[in-house]
Amino acid sequence: MEFLPQLLALVVTGVFAGLLAGLLGVGGGIVIVPVLFFLFQGFGVSADSAQIIATATSLATIIPTSISSIRAHTRKGNVDFALLKYWVVFVFIGVMAGSLMVTRVDGTYLTALFGIIATLSALNMLFRAGAKPLKNELPGRVGQGIMGSCIGFFSTMVGIGGGTLTVPTLTACNYPAHRAVGTAAAVGLMISLPGALTLLVAANTPVDAPKFTYGLVNLVAFVCIVPLTVLFAPLGAALAQKLDQKKLKRVFAVALMVTGVRMLLQLVL
Repeated sequence: MEFLPQLLALVVTGVFAGLLAGLLGVGGGIVIVPVLFFLFQGFGVSADSAQIIATATSLATIIPTSISSIRAHTRKGNVDFALLKYWVVFVFIGVMAGSLMVTRVDGTYLTALFGIIATLSALNMLFRAGAKPLKNELPGRVGQGIMGSCIGFFSTMVGIGGGTLTVPTLTACNYPAHRAVGTAAAVGLMISLPGALTLLVAANTPVDAPKFTYGLVNLVAFVCIVPLTVLFAPLGAALAQKLDQKKLKRVFAVALMVTGVRMLLQLVL
């Protein structure tokens, strides 16, 4: 019975993440990380430990959901495998560097980084929706290598998949939005699989970690969140056909900004 509130909170997180993924096409990590961050603290985990465990656990939950998403986007021809073939090495390098940083730096820095990325993502959704691309095409191979490495590095550091950083990066370079979303799903797998495995196997478990945490991955959260995320994503997609996407994205952007600012404020208050 003592674990019932935690289990219920994790179930709600899975439902909410799945619905938002289907409704808005956003990655579950941008929802799961802050929820787990505050939830773990509510059960006596320090803020530092809560952040790194939330980061690693979020990466683990992205693996099965990204596989499902890749299959759906591949059927529609929206995954750019030529781009992925070139990016994979650079993304992997970024992921490995990010995984090393997660195990070495204080969780306070990861919280700050997540708060900054969440706030910037919210501002991008609010003010750059429908804006003209910043460039007419993707940069050359060196530029793309830097892009892939940075996306892998920062996504791993904050526990998000490819969508949050990959989609706006590609569309800013005049890349078709539908192919950006499909390709980002594959980037999400390239980030989450090696990142989660590294943090599961090679990282030390904090002394105040929740029960059933191995490495930095909490298996209870993983088991509770993943099935519900996969189950409710199609429902969210169905609801998206009936609701105003622009209004939904504005509401989510505001909620995301509030979450990001709240995480930043926790560091200074």
